[in-house]
Amino acid sequence: MHYLRQSVRMFVACMLVTIFAVPRSLLAQAHVVGTADLQKEMVTNTQIREHNLESVGQFLSSQKAENALKSAHMNPERVQAAVSTLSDQELAQLASRVNKAQADFAAGELADRDLILIILAIAALVLIIVAVR
Repeated sequence: MHYLRQSVRMFVACMLVTIFAVPRSLLAQAHVVGTADLQKEMVTNTQIREHNLESVGQFLSSQKAENALKSAHMNPERVQAAVSTLSDQELAQLASRVNKAQADFAAGELADRDLILIILAIAALVLIIVAVR
């Protein structure tokens, strides 16, 4: 009888320690992030990537860009293909630079020569990044 009482006490003590020692937040959380949130995030990231690809693609497919690339003996199609292999972060940085260059050119802050140098620098950067991988 004494052995049974001691076993019950030990069991109750273990249960109480378990109940009070484990934080309730751990017991209540099944998933930290829901699948709907993950899917929404993936769709948003895909849309941002597509927008960045479109921005850079339009910039590099302009007549001035194609002429600048050809004068530097760079293949415009190869540069365009290399852009799609950039990581999301690299593409976002490149799109930001492209948008700034276009805005500066539209505002008259850049001359044609400056724009051509920017185009060539962007193309060289893209080809270097792809070659390093």
